[in-house]
Amino acid sequence: MEAELRSAFEEQLRIREEDEKESTKQPELSVSHKNLEFFNPQSYTTNSAVEIRLLNIADSFQRQYAVLFPDRKPLLLCPLNECGVRKFVSTTLHPSATGLCELQSWQACASFVANFMSLELLEPPVDLPKRLFSPTSVLRTRRASCFEFATLLCSLLLGINYDAYCVSGYAVRDMCLLDQSRLPCPLLDPEVKEEEGAQQDPEDPLRGLRVHCWVLVLAGSGSIQENFFIDPLTGRRYPTDSSSFLGVESVWNELNYYVNMQDCRNGCSGLKFDLEDTNMWEPVLHGATSRKHLIPDVLKRKENRRISSEDEQEQPRVFQMPRSWVTFITIHEKDLENLWPDGEKVTFYKKSKLERFAPYLNPDGLITRLTTYKDQDCAEVAVVKEWYKHRNDSLEEREVNKLQDSTSERFKYGRRFQLLFHRVTSLSSGIERQMEFSSYVRPDYLARRIWSPNEMEEFYEGRRDFLWYRKVIFQSPDQIDDSVCWKTLIRRINVLTVVERFHRNTTKPANEDVAERVFLVSEGQFELTFHLMDHRFIPSKKILTKPPFKKFSNDCVSTFQMDLRAKPVSTLAPYKILEALQKEEDQLAAEIKTSLKEMEDIIACRAQEEKEVKLRVRRKEAAPICKDKEQKDDNRLKIEEVDVLVSKNLDAEEARRLYHCFLDEFKDKMVAQANFLQERYEKVTRELHAKQNQYRRNHLTMTEKQQEEYQRFCSEKTIQKKATQIRLNRCCHLEPDSDWSKLVFRVANHKRACSKSTPLPLKAD
Repeated sequence: MEAELRSAFEEQLRIREEDEKESTKQPELSVSHKNLEFFNPQSYTTNSAVEIRLLNIADSFQRQYAVLFPDRKPLLLCPLNECGVRKFVSTTLHPSATGLCELQSWQACASFVANFMSLELLEPPVDLPKRLFSPTSVLRTRRASCFEFATLLCSLLLGINYDAYCVSGYAVRDMCLLDQSRLPCPLLDPEVKEEEGAQQDPEDPLRGLRVHCWVLVLAGSGSIQENFFIDPLTGRRYPTDSSSFLGVESVWNELNYYVNMQDCRNGCSGLKFDLEDTNMWEPVLHGATSRKHLIPDVLKRKENRRISSEDEQEQPRVFQMPRSWVTFITIHEKDLENLWPDGEKVTFYKKSKLERFAPYLNPDGLITRLTTYKDQDCAEVAVVKEWYKHRNDSLEEREVNKLQDSTSERFKYGRRFQLLFHRVTSLSSGIERQMEFSSYVRPDYLARRIWSPNEMEEFYEGRRDFLWYRKVIFQSPDQIDDSVCWKTLIRRINVLTVVERFHRNTTKPANEDVAERVFLVSEGQFELTFHLMDHRFIPSKKILTKPPFKKFSNDCVSTFQMDLRAKPVSTLAPYKILEALQKEEDQLAAEIKTSLKEMEDIIACRAQEEKEVKLRVRRKEAAPICKDKEQKDDNRLKIEEVDVLVSKNLDAEEARRLYHCFLDEFKDKMVAQANFLQERYEKVTRELHAKQNQYRRNHLTMTEKQQEEYQRFCSEKTIQKKATQIRLNRCCHLEPDSDWSKLVFRVANHKRACSKSTPLPLKAD
């Protein structure tokens, strides 16, 4: 279908070229070319014969429209372009596929248009604009009216095969003035839905008269199932019966212009968008090709070519819309990086403020800041949430909650200590810290740790000993007894009680499988609670007490056994259990000490990272800008060195300099490739871990089909992860048969570089 549609467009352009009798091809207009600000192609300053004929048709249509509908406003048909030349609005649209992966959906295109340019309000707000600049011009100036916003967005959507139209009509005040102070922020509420009657609009004396332009997308193209509107100023999607739109005068695309003949006294509710129905929509060009019949018309023309030329001349030719006078719209990756005008954009929403920044604009890597307030006047701050990018410490998000007096940080996978989340909360009793880790990467499988002044909780995932929870209760500083702290290691770190809980080990009987064990350090006791047996409500328990002077007796053991059929145990068995618990107590003390030391290291590391913030600059993201004259001179010297290599034999100094120049350039390329592979590896790892965490939470309620999809997803991601790891290892390790070694050998043995006086090393320095 896409191939046929592409062929149809090519055929349509060929027919238009024949009608216009143009022999020269219009040059492309690039957004980033500085000289084009003062130069416009001939199509911008003149009209062809076909365009003049189209203007005459439009003027005749406008006169008839004014006579038939004297109460309606004039139509926007032939405004002036940036060169002061009248152009029909349909020819201002130029379907353009940018070729960028980031602009292959309507959401991405709408977001780009809304963020890339600044709004120029219509003056007066109730009249149509007298000028309509081309999309290439507004991309250069980055300032546009709502009609120019819609023209650019519609051109991009048509370029990726959406059935899109510009709509001229009327909208509410907030939409026309780009006032979003009464709307919730999309980052707080991703699915923004209109609540009819929930909040009344303020009285507007110009309600129903404010002119606005937006984009209509009809169903049937791609995966679009129903018609919808797009506001080009915000990039948001609205249903066609939204109360924000108060009426439609006309719609147009690159093939035709349609005037609405339906009643809009109730807004856009009930409007039908069957543009082929002439009772509801009046076209300017009757019989012209529509997007719906574009492919059949092209196939019909191909069939007519087989007929003799005499018969073909006898058939009446329908006037078709001439091709666009606008040159091809080009958007570069640099435009996507420098998305916001002047590098930043501030938007006020209901009780919130959203600030967006270009990458590398802020030295700390800040790209987005969302501030929410307690009151409608935005006087008292409630929460500040920030997003970061390209930081060496892998920080992605930070949230400062003024109400709860807490600070939360979220990190990417792969940072030091495998830390993913860190929250600091100020309490009346002290500071509480909560940390989350990537459990499957850590050797101890620690997933979460919560620290408060007098206790520490740790949660584990996937351990072979089935441990999943540990709680350590410490002595308060004013309750420490110096006379007993020296006796054992666990007392020296001021531990009172340790509670550990275990998952069920099905290889053991329930009354022998420990579910919870408690180390009462201050009392010298161990409490063991076993898992519940089938059809039992009370578990078996066992309490063991450290014997005085290391003399064990039956008084040191207290047992409650739920299984009446269990055989009595000998005295030796409890003694062995007690002895094992004492050894585990010493091991537990070492683990607690390690946990405390790790927390201190994490806190010190975060303080140092915040003191010296560094950003990662990748070659594909950083613009190749010469910072000073010395760098430009270095580039000139490198070019001269290449010329020297081609022109003559080198002395030892020149050969060595050029040798290292080649290797450094190739090394930079390898580093860029390694960074790209590392980023892909981290992305696949994040997706896999997220899916695994979701499976662990919901695996008991998942259907068989969902489990099969999960297994297939994990298999694909594991293969991708392994393949990326292999490529990354090849890129990082210099093997004898690697590209690096081959380049070193070839450069060292180059016939121009090889001479008795210019020996070169076969290994890089």
